[in-house]
Amino acid sequence: MAHQVCIIKGDGIGPEITEACQKILDAAGVDIDWIEVDAGLKCVEAGEPIVPDRTIEKIREVGVALKAPMTTPIGKGSVSPNVTLRKRLDLYACVRPARSLPGVPTPFEGLDIVIFRENTEDLYAQIEYMATPTVATGIKLISEYASERIIRAAFEFARKNNRRSVTCVHKANIMKVADGLFLRTFQRVREDYPDIESWDTIVDALCMQLVTKWRNFDVLVMPNLYGDIVSDLAAGMMGGLGVAPGGNYGENCAVFEAVHGSAPKYAGLDKVNPMALTLSATLMLRHLGESQAAKAIESAIERTLIKGIKTYDLLGDAKTSEFAAAVVSELKG
Repeated sequence: MAHQVCIIKGDGIGPEITEACQKILDAAGVDIDWIEVDAGLKCVEAGEPIVPDRTIEKIREVGVALKAPMTTPIGKGSVSPNVTLRKRLDLYACVRPARSLPGVPTPFEGLDIVIFRENTEDLYAQIEYMATPTVATGIKLISEYASERIIRAAFEFARKNNRRSVTCVHKANIMKVADGLFLRTFQRVREDYPDIESWDTIVDALCMQLVTKWRNFDVLVMPNLYGDIVSDLAAGMMGGLGVAPGGNYGENCAVFEAVHGSAPKYAGLDKVNPMALTLSATLMLRHLGESQAAKAIESAIERTLIKGIKTYDLLGDAKTSEFAAAVVSELKG
């Protein structure tokens, strides 16, 4: 029986990496009924919302979507399509694994962390206004409800996947009310998971420690803004945004996405690395119960990298289509 999956092909290089990703999934033998839905710049240019209601309704109906990068118009009043999807579908948990990959040299050997980023509030609630003509105000929204959801998700993931620890990341030494609430919620929830080591750390200290003592960390859980920043730091540690996957989970649906942007200057050049979207698709496959296919794709990607077939961001000269073809060959070989 085929899995139904909504697909957003995105802007810029989105359609190219989507095509590459779909070829790899097909070669892995996964039967997927792709349902294309609209979002992004073409919707704005047509006078529609950046994520139309029909797209939200279809993803909610199907329950799973794979999303290529989309462009947010800057300074034009358009909200982020990514934030819109997360808020309207209540995708409260953004999960971004970061691990060392064979054939991708970095100074951070043995990297293996998973970041849990709260996805629905904090400054990303986008509550901001001009208090006076020369003073802008933004509201940092932190609730006990949203904090507990993401913290429990992190602990449940750690328990299910035999991870050794969960670290709460915050700035409660300065934002004693907002981040203080997140920290107090963590301290309460951790009591329900005595089998998992847990502690907290301040976000700036974490950033320093990640690049000096990264092996000390396992699962990290944090509010929205810190999650955005730390996950990009972790992506750089594993080799760049071109290899960094991500998934967004709610109670009733999930959307999987490449972490990087739409890179419009590279559109049509057959140049950009399709790994991030493809590895995000392996997270999707596990969500769909296709763990064997996910492992096969990951292994095929690793063998391709070890053979030196890499795109420009990894100092190689393979095109998007060539890298995808090499992975397909590994899967079929």
